[in-house]
Amino acid sequence: MPVLQVALDFIILERAIKAAEEALRGGADWLEVGTPLIKSEGMQAIREIKRRFHRVTVADLKTMDVGRVEVEMAAKSGADIVTVLAVADDATIEDSVKAARKYGAKIMVDLLNHPEPVRRAKEVEKLGVDYLCVHVGVDQQMLGRNPLEILRKVANSVNIPVAAAGGINSETAADVAKNGAEIIIVGGAIIKAPDIEEATKRIKEALEKGIKVKSELYKKYGEKELRDAFMKVSTPNLSDAMHRKGALGDFIKIGGGKMVGRAVTVRTMDGDWAKPVEAIDVARPGDVIVIDAGNGTTAVWGELATWSCKIKGIAGVVIYGAARDVDSIKDIGLPVFATHIAPNAGEPKGYGEIGVELNIRGVKIKPGDWIIGDESGIAVVPKEDAVEIANRALDVMEHENRIRGEIQRGNTLSSVVKLEEWEVER
Repeated sequence: MPVLQVALDFIILERAIKAAEEALRGGADWLEVGTPLIKSEGMQAIREIKRRFHRVTVADLKTMDVGRVEVEMAAKSGADIVTVLAVADDATIEDSVKAARKYGAKIMVDLLNHPEPVRRAKEVEKLGVDYLCVHVGVDQQMLGRNPLEILRKVANSVNIPVAAAGGINSETAADVAKNGAEIIIVGGAIIKAPDIEEATKRIKEALEKGIKVKSELYKKYGEKELRDAFMKVSTPNLSDAMHRKGALGDFIKIGGGKMVGRAVTVRTMDGDWAKPVEAIDVARPGDVIVIDAGNGTTAVWGELATWSCKIKGIAGVVIYGAARDVDSIKDIGLPVFATHIAPNAGEPKGYGEIGVELNIRGVKIKPGDWIIGDESGIAVVPKEDAVEIANRALDVMEHENRIRGEIQRGNTLSSVVKLEEWEVER
């Protein structure tokens, strides 16, 4: 039976302790004091986790230099296992092993970002390390990368236990174990869950029975799954994922529900509805028509154009300008966003272009970019970054799910996130 190691990747010790309590009730075996937690709280985090729970405690230092000093610090603080990066110099790893032996700890070498993980695994095994970890880092996970192929090769090439980390959830844990991992390291799929105990139980069940236990969250999406991913997240989630960029506010949501699709772009003049209507013929089902009418106040869109989109299966319309026939558009149910509402339309003069790059309030919109709209506004996701941003937005949403759960247990937002401690000093 593989060991289940829970990565406590928090920045606040109090939250990590609560998560550890719940995870242990759910059947977790080892507790990892995550790198963010150590950087935030120092060696005290290791001391507290070990003192409170008396479980195998992994200090995820990711040591790169001064191995002897860092391993000694962690071991004296209660760590049973200390991580060192495979990209560190041999001398650092050798010194780490010596320090671990002196203080009764063990060394796990993390193969994160090593260009030749199989070769390096064999090398560090000869240096006397106790464990190896095949690790797809969080930033790599956002790009949809998977560790299974590397895991198989590493596990077959060494004689020491191999751990696996990186986006593992209840659907993938059994496959990871089958591919050679004796230690399954799970972070987000446990610590971001509103009910950590139940989430841990689900992963333990998957490992014990060797089955996939369905999960709607804590998974990473690829190019073909982007529409589903964007449907799960809100525009505030996306704004956070893009560092508060790519958002368009102050639009009026006239009708329909959530809007997700690729942009068909239109530039026109105030009141000139020819190119906007012609764009309906260019757009494919599932697309979003984005119209730059210069924030004009004469309508370039109305009921009949909306019906045309509805029948064709277009996902929605964004108008940096005016729309009319609001009552009818609401009845049709197609998502339509506009900056103005007016009863009067202009003439179809045919000025403008379809399929050009737009710049609306400083946000660039290219043909094929993803457009997401909901009650909070509109988010524009560049097509070349869509996989990463979708996964980061899901991560934001999942973190908020856990915070929401802590609030519902009687805490406040400021107390959960220790707001005063993390205010920007001026």
